[in-house]
Amino acid sequence: MEMLIYIIISVLLAIAPLAVRTERATHFIAGLFFLVQVAAIALILAFDRVDAVMLSIFRADTLAVLFHLLMTLVLGFTLIHSSSYLKAEDISTRSYKAYYTLLMLLAVAISLVYYSDNVAMTWVFLEATTICSAGIIYHREFEQSLEATWKYIFVCSTGIAMAYLGILLLSTVAQHGALDYTSLKDVIAEGNPLYLKVAFLLIVVGYSCKMEIFPLYTVGVDANYAAIAPASAFISTALVNAGFLSIFRIYDLYAAAGEVFEWACHLLILIGILSLAVGAMFLRRTNNYKRFLSYSTVENMGIVAIGLGIGGIALWAAVFHVVCHTLVKSSMFFQVGILRHIYDSYSINRIGNYMNINKVGAIGFIVGTLVLLAFPPSPLFISEVMIFSEIVTVGSWWLLALMLVLMCVVIYSIWSRTLRLGYHSNQDELHLTAVNRRLSYSAAVLLLLAIVLGIWQPAILKDAIDVIVNIG
Repeated sequence: MEMLIYIIISVLLAIAPLAVRTERATHFIAGLFFLVQVAAIALILAFDRVDAVMLSIFRADTLAVLFHLLMTLVLGFTLIHSSSYLKAEDISTRSYKAYYTLLMLLAVAISLVYYSDNVAMTWVFLEATTICSAGIIYHREFEQSLEATWKYIFVCSTGIAMAYLGILLLSTVAQHGALDYTSLKDVIAEGNPLYLKVAFLLIVVGYSCKMEIFPLYTVGVDANYAAIAPASAFISTALVNAGFLSIFRIYDLYAAAGEVFEWACHLLILIGILSLAVGAMFLRRTNNYKRFLSYSTVENMGIVAIGLGIGGIALWAAVFHVVCHTLVKSSMFFQVGILRHIYDSYSINRIGNYMNINKVGAIGFIVGTLVLLAFPPSPLFISEVMIFSEIVTVGSWWLLALMLVLMCVVIYSIWSRTLRLGYHSNQDELHLTAVNRRLSYSAAVLLLLAIVLGIWQPAILKDAIDVIVNIG
């Protein structure tokens, strides 16, 4: 009943902007929507509803609550930055309201992915995120956004269809048609190994369009490029996390599948390496800061996939990496949104001298880059060292060497672009009246929170991740 009330209230608030006349009313509704997300998490924790099953298809486990909390945090900043961004774009009130409606509906769909305790319903809610995201991508209504929207719909639908075939194969082990993760885990070891392997391959490849890993990573890059920067921050974190969580639940399920699980881990390592290689290659070639950050997401999710495949303490590190990446990457996208209004461009080769124009934003971007590159005290440094140490423990020296080479390429590519932005002479038109240092400060809050996690990991977070990775 609690979940039903949450869904009804959230959906009604999400579509409410379509019925009001002013942008101020839209902001008020968006604020209420944010408070509903906060209240939902608070009630789960306050009334000890963690692991409670709701409506037979939802379960508020630790994994879902943690990621819902992260999504809500990013959503709050996204709503604030979206307001400033859209006002500067001078769009119609109708488009303004439609954007907020789609953003809130996307948040609802993502939260339902997090809480879904049924492999088929997870698939349904992920498809719902495709519909909402497509509207956000097309919001600016120019030729490139139309192309990106159709590409996103086509590729995501193809990926989701592949995942559906995998779910059909996986359902062959279900007893009495029960597709909840707990029931499947009890009987998965009895399944046909060939069916299970093909099912895992199809599901992971299908969901790769959401997690932004190889092979369907391109659709996420195009989506982040076409959407406005605050929405890109939400898509590149909350939606990517939905993809990660969906794959993680399948990974957790297969942990009881014996030797098939070992095969699945090898597949994840391969996908992780290819994602890392793709990220490194395109980070050297791209000339757009939004695509630049998107390929960084591909690279980071590749590291996460490798962590899942290696297992051991690398599994703990992979979950911690996703949590911290959410904070860092959203902060960076918000800073890029501010860049857009100052320079009227995302072009890496044309903009620069940012340190003299918006020192707060420049420092935030430079520090964010250092954190993204896992320099101490970055929390990503901790997760990557833990993954490296587990790779050494299992004796995969070739994997360690390959990762280090690719990451050196990534470090050079990202750092050289960041220095160019801060100090290179500018060639583009400036809109100095658009310099909003308060927004730069607000984006830095998320970055500061990530740095705190790099210095001190609270016991509640450690315990939560311990519970999440207690698989098998």
